[in-house]
Amino acid sequence: MLSCLFFTWQAKAATPLLAQTPPAAAAALTPAALADLLENPEARKALVDELRAQASGAKPAASRPAGAAPAQPAEPGLQERMADNVQRFLTGLATDMGQGVEDMRALASGSSLRMDSSAAGHALKPLALAAAATILAFILLRMIAMYVYGRIDRWVAELRHAPETPPRRGAPASMRVLSRRAGAIVGALAIDAGVVLLAAMAGGAAALWGTPGRGTLDTLAAVFLRAFVSVELVKVLIRTVFAVRHPHLRLLPMTDENARYWNTWLLRIATAAGYGTLLIDPVVSASLSPALGRLANLLIMLAVYVYAVRVIWRNRQTVRGHLDRRAANATTFMGSRLHILARVWHVLGIGYFTILLVVSQVDPTNALPFMARATAQTLLVIGVGSLSILFLNAVLAKPIRLPDDLRKRLPLLEARVNAYVPATLKLVGLIIRIVLVLLVLDAWRAFDLSRWLASDAGGAAIKMTVNIVIVLLIAALAWTVIASIIEHRLSQSEGRGMPSARERTLLALFRNAALIVIVTMTLMVLLSQIGIDVGPLIAGAGVVGLAIGFGAQKLVQDIITGIFIQLENGMNENDVVQVAGVFGTVEKMTIRSVGIRTLDGGYHLVPFSSVDVVANHMRDFSYHLGEYTIAHRESVDDAIVHLRAAFAELMTDTVLGPEILEDITVAGVTAVNEKGVTIRILIKTTPGMQWAVQRGYNRLLKKHFDAAGIELPYPHTVVYFGQDKRGYAPPANVFVQSERPDEGGDARAAGHTRRPLEPAPRGEDSAEVLGNELEAREEGEAPRA
Repeated sequence: MLSCLFFTWQAKAATPLLAQTPPAAAAALTPAALADLLENPEARKALVDELRAQASGAKPAASRPAGAAPAQPAEPGLQERMADNVQRFLTGLATDMGQGVEDMRALASGSSLRMDSSAAGHALKPLALAAAATILAFILLRMIAMYVYGRIDRWVAELRHAPETPPRRGAPASMRVLSRRAGAIVGALAIDAGVVLLAAMAGGAAALWGTPGRGTLDTLAAVFLRAFVSVELVKVLIRTVFAVRHPHLRLLPMTDENARYWNTWLLRIATAAGYGTLLIDPVVSASLSPALGRLANLLIMLAVYVYAVRVIWRNRQTVRGHLDRRAANATTFMGSRLHILARVWHVLGIGYFTILLVVSQVDPTNALPFMARATAQTLLVIGVGSLSILFLNAVLAKPIRLPDDLRKRLPLLEARVNAYVPATLKLVGLIIRIVLVLLVLDAWRAFDLSRWLASDAGGAAIKMTVNIVIVLLIAALAWTVIASIIEHRLSQSEGRGMPSARERTLLALFRNAALIVIVTMTLMVLLSQIGIDVGPLIAGAGVVGLAIGFGAQKLVQDIITGIFIQLENGMNENDVVQVAGVFGTVEKMTIRSVGIRTLDGGYHLVPFSSVDVVANHMRDFSYHLGEYTIAHRESVDDAIVHLRAAFAELMTDTVLGPEILEDITVAGVTAVNEKGVTIRILIKTTPGMQWAVQRGYNRLLKKHFDAAGIELPYPHTVVYFGQDKRGYAPPANVFVQSERPDEGGDARAAGHTRRPLEPAPRGEDSAEVLGNELEAREEGEAPRA
């Protein structure tokens, strides 16, 4: 059974060791060969997968009919993969510990594991030659490079402290210094990387010379050279960032003490983790046993992890304070990100080294390449994303300028377009951040972005996003154009005065209706794009609307009446009207109701269903209807003469005179009663100025009547003394008035004070009787009655 199992497994395994095992020899596997197979991680994984497939009832590959397509297994979820990896790791760790104990006992007893002393010396000789030659060449080349670094550092220092020189055209002095410093840093980086590569070449030549056969590089020597190049290139990047001995080539601004501290710490981490994973593990596995190599790798990485976490936790407050100070002096964009980084940097650091520890144990061979690739992709993605957001902020921060002809025709369109800039920045920034998160997760293999994009779900998500953006753009464009045209019509511009009240009312109603239609249609389309069936929503809305219509007949009546009032131009905003017993100024009109402000300041909301008669006092023209009562003793003809004289003086007023459209109309005597004789007059005025003309005319008429001695009646009392049956009345105590001068039949009335007539000088304004009617009309408001 075991031999058949290995035969089936050998057909599926992809490792060279299993591929070299013929099917006929699978049954004759010795315990030592079986142990060697189990020590190989890839072979062990393939065996475990085959065992799981057989346990689940899947048909082995060898027993499938010819030409039958292999069954596509279902893609395991994230939880299943994590559980499988954890189980595999724990199983391998337990196996390695057990095998490691056995290997240590074998070493303690003096027996050899992989190779004896002579074979070990022969196999390790190329490794030793490669290491010695590489280290010696690296030291010599570094000494030369240090001299070159010093020259470059002094050159950058002299350039930064040099006096200002006339810059080249289009190149400011600061940009010239910055570009030369960037070139110096890149040059130093290239030199440092070249030193590493030259040292590796020297070590490779020495390893070839020491390898038997003089033509093939020894395996262990190749392992050392690969580890040396990988680790030292990482250290080159660290030295470039901190540049301990050459501060002018330092990439990050910091003090020499901080640069020295973090440079030393990161170099230790990179050296221990890199050489422990890429060198010590393979050498120990080849010379002693794979179990001991993996255990050595685990111990080294645990030590590195503990050391890194300890340093990060100890310096979390110090780094946070430094980042907060940097954020306080930075721009708004960088300052906010530095504040966030100051609070989470230690969490990110501990998480990074945790991932390094896990990856180094799950896949020791590809751990460091994976970490380097993921780190580089993460930094590149964050850098490009930050620059993109910064570029968008810089570009869209400037006001958008439309063409002059379009700005002349629609002067409010530019302001409305610029009002969309903050919302656009937020939306684009959100999209960029989502893409950055997906790319970072893809870098760390927590999310397979390329596979998701190629899948049906990814294509549907991208299509939905594009459709949503297009719908929002069309809705924003439609609303912008409609609102700009309406606001342009509502505003005063050159060559066109203020719109009429009817235009303002209808345009405001149309704007509200357009907004409701656009918002409703946009929401319906967006819901349909995200997969929600809007058919039931529309049907449900229709049913609900029908039910509301039966229960809201008054509301329907309000709307219908309001529509016809608007179509018939019954009233508009700022008109003085009387509707439903309310007299005042129309402040607001909707499709359902009208808001009226009365003279006492009260605001009345009148539904149109209550309006059966509309009395508009602001249509075409107005009349001042005056009825003046004089005493019975006065002459009607004389009173009419003075009524016309007062009107003639009113026409000379520079403010009220232009508001009068026709000559005064004296309708004549309209009443003779116990109070006196009533005379009616009519003065035709412009709309809304009848009340101002009334006040001015009354003032002048009182002045003329007082000068002419025309009595305005007031309450009279008749005293009756009575009489007896014979017709005699009792005597009355009557005093004779002293002699008065003859006033020629023009004696003043009792209680009246005679004043001489003093006509107002020509050109004098009657501002004290005008009120604010004319000013209100110029500002588009209703005059006060």
